[in-house]
Amino acid sequence: MTISVQDEPDAAAGAGGAMRWIPGGTFRMGAEGTYPEEAPAHTVSVSGFWMDECAVTNAEFAAFVAATGYVTVAERPLDPTLYPGADPALMVPGSSVFAAPHGAADGNDITSRWAYVPGASWRAPEGPGSDIGGRAREPVVHIAFEDAEAYAAWAGKALPTETEWEFAARGGLDGAAYCWGDEFAPGGVHMANTWQGSFPCQDLGLDGFVGRAPVGSFPPNGYGLYDMAGNVWQWTADWYSDRHPPEAEAPCCVPRDPRGGPRAMSYDRAQPAVRIPRKVIKGGSYLCAPNYCRRYRPAARHPQMIDTGTCHLGFRCIIREPNPASDEGSDA
Repeated sequence: MTISVQDEPDAAAGAGGAMRWIPGGTFRMGAEGTYPEEAPAHTVSVSGFWMDECAVTNAEFAAFVAATGYVTVAERPLDPTLYPGADPALMVPGSSVFAAPHGAADGNDITSRWAYVPGASWRAPEGPGSDIGGRAREPVVHIAFEDAEAYAAWAGKALPTETEWEFAARGGLDGAAYCWGDEFAPGGVHMANTWQGSFPCQDLGLDGFVGRAPVGSFPPNGYGLYDMAGNVWQWTADWYSDRHPPEAEAPCCVPRDPRGGPRAMSYDRAQPAVRIPRKVIKGGSYLCAPNYCRRYRPAARHPQMIDTGTCHLGFRCIIREPNPASDEGSDA
C-alpha cells in the first residue's frame, strides 16, 4: 500500500505524483563478475535528492501532452539522413515493439521478436489498433530521451544521473544483488515484473503479469520506490560508455556526484555509420529473463540511442533540492 504524504515525512507531492527523499551517502557502484559494462565496482558519494515514487504513467504523460501539445519523437516524421541504408518503407513515424515468436526462436536473432512498427507510440503501445484505455497506471513507453527531458522540464524536475538512479535503486542495501536483497524470489515471492519461462517464446506470468504491470504492483524498496527493477527500463541523463571509468576508484578521494563518460564515446562502435549517441538506461524490464538477460539488478546498465523509444522503456524524475525536514538535506 502506498503511504500518503501526510503519513510519511520523507514523502512529498510533485507534478506526476508522490516523491521520496533519497538521503544520499556513499556506496559501491557497479558490480564484478556479471556483465562487463558493470565493472569496475567502485565507491562513490551521492548528494541527497527527491525521486518520483513510481515511473511516469500514461495518465501523467497524457496530462503533460494535454497541457503543452507536445508531440513525441515516435509521432514525428523521420530524417532519412540519420538512418543510412534504412528501408524507405520504415521511414515513417513509429517505434519498436516486442512480440513473442511462435515456436523455436534464435535467441541471438533480435529480428525474431522485435520490429519497427509504423504508428506505434505512447498512445498506441502495440501499434495501430491498440490504445491505452484502461491502462492509466501503466508506465508510459515509447519515450525517446528528449521526450523524457521535455516532461521533466514541464514538471520542474530533471532526469537522474546513473549514479543517482543506482543509489536510489539499492534502497540502502549497499552491495546487495537486487533492490530487495540477495535472493531473487525470497520465499518464492516475486519482487518485480520480469519474465518467467524460456525467453523469448513463453512468459508464464508467474509474477501475475505478462507484459507491463501498473506501477506499484510490487513491494517498494527501502527508500519507498516502486519498480526500480523490471517492468520498464528507465532513462538516465548520462552518456553511455562500455565500462565505468578505471580511474573512478582513486586512492586519494571518493568521487562525489560523478557523471558518465563523454558523448563522443557513447556511439556504437559496431555501427560506425550510425552517428546517434546513446544514454544509459537502468532497471531492466518485463522482458528480462534468467536465460537471456539478468539486468533486473541495480548495477545493471544498458545503452540506448537517444532517438529511440521502445515498448519496454520509460522514465522517472528527480528534484535536486534540500529535504525540507533536514537542515542539510544531503548525506544521511
